[in-house]
Parts: sequence; structure tokens; C-alpha cells
Amino acid sequence: MKKLLNVLYVTKPETYLSLENENVIVKEKDELISRVTLLNLEGIVHFGYNIGISPSLIAECVKRNIAVTFLTENGKYQGSVIGESRGNVIVRKEQYRISDDKLRSCLYARNFIFGKLHNSKWILERATRDYGMRVDCEAIKKETAQITVAMKECLKCEDLELLRAIEGNAAQSYFRVFDELILQNKHFFKFDNRNRRPPTDPMNALLSFAYVLLAAECRNALEGVGIDAYVGFLHRDKSGRASLALDLMEELRSCFADRFVLSLINRGEITPTDFKFTESGAVLINDDAKKRFLSAWQNKKKEMITHPFLQEKCQWGLVPHLQALLLSRVIRGDLEEYPTFLWK
Repeated sequence: MKKLLNVLYVTKPETYLSLENENVIVKEKDELISRVTLLNLEGIVHFGYNIGISPSLIAECVKRNIAVTFLTENGKYQGSVIGESRGNVIVRKEQYRISDDKLRSCLYARNFIFGKLHNSKWILERATRDYGMRVDCEAIKKETAQITVAMKECLKCEDLELLRAIEGNAAQSYFRVFDELILQNKHFFKFDNRNRRPPTDPMNALLSFAYVLLAAECRNALEGVGIDAYVGFLHRDKSGRASLALDLMEELRSCFADRFVLSLINRGEITPTDFKFTESGAVLINDDAKKRFLSAWQNKKKEMITHPFLQEKCQWGLVPHLQALLLSRVIRGDLEEYPTFLWK
């Protein structure tokens, strides 16, 4: 259970929320955990099926226009209970205006991309610090220098096509030395380039699976704060594609998904026996490995970190939800600029 940005996040199982005077009472197995005043509360977010909430509390939240959002334990959006649809309508209409304006879209998109480049650079630099005797530090530093140049270009970019080119060049620099970060079973997990649809080697199969999970986390987070996940700023409209979720996940790709995949390989939790090689050239993760992958993913989401902007402790799994909430506040004018997730 955590209160951040005036939103109460309830993640513990077997938790029950009730109303007492002007307070939300949080109990776990009849033991009082916390008492949170309703006065400044903007939302309650439930993770899991074993969490209950009293009808009187729901009624009071509806009356006060406090959103009560229900997610599965894995973070899949289930639905929300809220009063008059005032805030969400305003935010979505402004979101559509921004998306229709390529300059304004670019100003948002460049923050997402700057975060991606910053975090990618940090991943590489940390490898030279932690594994200096096992990686090619000179090659890595050459590529991080290119990423640094791209970060500076990104900050002043006002054209979406140019921004995509900057991001693409920086991604090439990052992936040129990504293979250096693989410390176990290097020959089997050798990474030459990023490929997908379908992935043609084990490392790309793992990355693609992690990106699918991360995109789903971001889509659910956006839906949870009332933003249309299908109308993006960098990724433009495409039928059936959650474009804004893809925007939001950019800054989390390397620091969450890539690091997670690398840790599975380097700790020996995923091995060469966990893949299927098809006649078409596609490489698939077998069912047993997927179960272990998903279990480790959920454990990763429970790890505690300090959010770089909020400077408060939170679970990794709450980061997409916090970033989505911050984005909604920028769109509606409560914050001047989107605070990208800069991890170290």
C-alpha cells in the first residue's frame, strides 16, 4: 500500500478498504495498516482480486469524484468507478489537440526519447563500471559519446521526423555494443542486431517478449488515469495500435525491460534449452521458460526503488502508472513539462 501524488495504490493481497468519518481505513486480515484522509485524495488504485472495498467508501468516492480503479495483480486494467466524467474528458480532448499538432506532439515526444537515450547510455556506462575487465570499454565509450550527442540534439528538436532519425541513430549506437552486456552463454545469446516479427535469435525473442509485457503495462497505466492509450505523439495513429503506450514505454525499455532480460541470462535463469527453432527461422520461447519469465517479471515489479522525480519509494511495477499520472497532469496543465523517468 502506497500513497503517491495523492493516489492510494493498494498492492497487498487480502486487504480491505472501508470508510470511517473522512478517512479511508486500510486493513489486512482485520489489522489496521493505514488511515488516509479523503480530503486531498484523487484516486484509489487496486491491484489484485483479493482486495475488497466497502459500498459506503465507493459511494463517497463517487460523490467526491475520486476515481477507484481496478487492475489485476499483473496490472491489467479491469475498469474504474468514478463520478461525473469531468477531468477525463478535458484531458482526452486536450490530448487529441496535442496529437493533431505536430509541433506540440514533438515537444512531448522528445521528452520520451531523451529519457530513452539517457537510460540507454546509463546501462552501457554502468557495464564499464561494474564489469570493466569483461567488456570492451573503449567500444562502449565510443558509442555512449554518440548517444550523448543525440541527447543534446533531442532537447532542441522540433520536428518529429528529425526526432525519429535522432532516436534511430542513437538506437544503432546502443545495440552495436549491446552484445557486450551478455556475460553468460555469450555464443548462444550472441546479439548482432535488433530483429522482430518474428525474432530470429534467442536474445531478440526475449527482448520482444519483454517489450510486449512492458507495452501492456503502459497501456493499462494510461487507461487507469483516463488517457487514450491509442492516440500517441511520437507514434502516430494506426488502427489497433496503442500508440501512446509505445511512447510512454520508450524511456523504460532499457532500464527495465533490457536490464531484466540481461539479468535472466547472466544469472543463468534462462538457458539454451529454453527455446524452439522453427523451420521458418523464427525463434520461440518454450512454455516452461515463459512461465519462469513471467514469474521473474512479477518479482521484478515488486522491487522497491526511489522514483527519480518524486523522490519517494515505490515498486518498479508502479512506475508506468506514476509516469502516466504525471503525463495526465502535464496535459491538463497542472505541470509545466513532462518529467521523464531518468534512472541511475
